[in-house]
Amino acid sequence: MTSPQDPLGGASGRSLRVETHGLDVIEEAERRGTPRTLFQPWFGANVSVLGLGYGAFAYGFGISFRQALAAGVLGIVVSFLLCGFTAVAGKRGSAPTMVLSRAAYGVRGNRLPAVVSWMLTVGWETVLTALATMATATVLGRLGWGGGTRTEVAALVVVAALTVVGGVMGFDLIMRIQTWITVVTGVLTLGYIALVADHVHWSAVSAVPAGSAQHFIGALVFMMTGFGLGWVNAAADYSRYLPRDSAGRAVIGWTTFGASLAPLVLLVFGLLLAGSSPRLNAAIAADPVGALTTILPAWFLVPFAVVAVLGLVGGAVLDIYSSGLALLSAGVRVPRHLAALLDGLLMIAGAIYIVFFADDFLGQFTGFLTTLGVPIAAWAGVMLADLLLRRRDYDEGDLFRPHGRYGDVPLVPLFLTLAATAVGWGLVTNTSAAWLTWQGYLLGPFGLGGRTGSWAYANLGVLAALALAFLGTLLLGRGRVRDQEALAPGPATGQEVPNP
Repeated sequence: MTSPQDPLGGASGRSLRVETHGLDVIEEAERRGTPRTLFQPWFGANVSVLGLGYGAFAYGFGISFRQALAAGVLGIVVSFLLCGFTAVAGKRGSAPTMVLSRAAYGVRGNRLPAVVSWMLTVGWETVLTALATMATATVLGRLGWGGGTRTEVAALVVVAALTVVGGVMGFDLIMRIQTWITVVTGVLTLGYIALVADHVHWSAVSAVPAGSAQHFIGALVFMMTGFGLGWVNAAADYSRYLPRDSAGRAVIGWTTFGASLAPLVLLVFGLLLAGSSPRLNAAIAADPVGALTTILPAWFLVPFAVVAVLGLVGGAVLDIYSSGLALLSAGVRVPRHLAALLDGLLMIAGAIYIVFFADDFLGQFTGFLTTLGVPIAAWAGVMLADLLLRRRDYDEGDLFRPHGRYGDVPLVPLFLTLAATAVGWGLVTNTSAAWLTWQGYLLGPFGLGGRTGSWAYANLGVLAALALAFLGTLLLGRGRVRDQEALAPGPATGQEVPNP
């Protein structure tokens, strides 16, 4: 976090260097800043103009403007509030998120959710990189400076380089990048809104017909998985640098506020734009960011490219940093910067597929979010309930010892996660992605109309997985947490202990 003397994120006078911290606990002397400094990384990671595209995504559920607005506000705020709660664990344990969840899952049992977390963060950084590439190529094509495959290749190289360098360098550079992204993208985004405001036609927006309760719930769940539930597994990675005496309420508040502010503004305006033009609505589904350039004057295309790329890179940089930490938590024994580099290579490969080969971006994107959103929701339920039950800070040493108080492979949290995921996948459908049509197998037995019934697109499985895992942990985990905290503190460690 930043210090009062250095608003850019590093200690005063300190030069940038590759971060050496991996899974280790941050030592007391290196913990700095205040909870309000959480605003910059979370705002910078979520100010992407992709937020405008969520207006079109919401209408895809067949709901009205007011329904989409309610679903968006609830989904964004509630899901980022979960991130705020998880961020409290960071300041209490000063370790990465997927290390802290060892307290609930055990040292080696935690490898299962760590793998899921790694898949989700790699997936998100891939999607953001692909979007930034397509947006850059679209803008350059409109300006007559290129177009076609060569332009997309050049754009991908630039975007991937920015993302990978930030992830490899680590925390200090990321905090400095996010500060500048916050300022630049905030100003330019307001400029974009002002320039295209005359394309909003309230008569058309208000005429969009309302949908059913099931459609509303589907949009709500999509917003939750697209925003906060996509970050909850990384929320402690940045608060871990805060002093442990930082106020928990402030950590929750600044995380939630910083992450929610830009998406809320962008969503509202995105709903107004998409509702005003069916043609624009359809174009956003194919190219969520590039389509937004079609209503801009030519002179603002370069500033728009800057805000689009920086906003998307801001999210991708945080993802590649956290994906590297998740990969280490899953048991891979390499330095953190090499883990981030490996994830960067996978990100580039995935972005190449999306940009050059995938035909239906929105269908695959929705399927990806919902499918991984279910097990992450289950993990979040276990993690949040475990955090609620704890009255003391984490024991640093035992987070790395299989025979310590947190155990090795406790069966209850793993069973709850697998059971909640199985129920969750049975209550979601992904007909737009052919490889996910096996889901929804409980909609018929539960009397919800099957895969083609009225509840098929409500994606109840995400909420079900979160609730089942949370309530199950509160019911079955209380005694385990009490026994853990009754033990005398073990020897502290500020060093990373190799995974067994």
